[in-house]
Amino acid sequence: MPRRHDPERRQRIIDAAIRVVGRQGIAGLSHRTVAAEADVPLGSTTYHFATLDELLVAALRQANEANEGFAKVVAAHPELADPEADVDLAGELARVLGEWLGGDRTGVELEYELYLAALRRPALRPVAAEWAEGVGALLAARTDAVTARALVAVLDGICLQVLLTDSVYDEGYAREVLARVLG
Repeated sequence: MPRRHDPERRQRIIDAAIRVVGRQGIAGLSHRTVAAEADVPLGSTTYHFATLDELLVAALRQANEANEGFAKVVAAHPELADPEADVDLAGELARVLGEWLGGDRTGVELEYELYLAALRRPALRPVAAEWAEGVGALLAARTDAVTARALVAVLDGICLQVLLTDSVYDEGYAREVLARVLG
């Protein structure tokens, strides 16, 4: 039987992996669950991604590049990186973070679940680091490299607190903490 040409299959598998992780978490991810979600034979998932880590790397990279990802949201606000912009950086970062956290919560949770998976899966670490480095590089144009890294750490911490405690995002608190980092 001739092999069916399906150039979109790899992408459908990645999209299916993201949906599975979004619904069931990383613990629910297997080649079998992804194959069922993508409606492809099990062998297709292992053909394109020999290991689950390879599939998770592709999913994390796609989540990082998605329009909803925090790095993309920050990049969509050029005044955050413009040293000539006359905006309150702490206030603007707090506002943008609030917009992102107030948007598609499933997307935010998915991004962080994939990001935190790098703790136990070393193959994911370089891709997870790209997120922090990307936001840091944007903010370094406005501040300096050390301050930018500190801002990213604070933003990360606030996001984790909101997600893990299921609390309401407090923009005033975020603005105050970010302003203290900016000195």
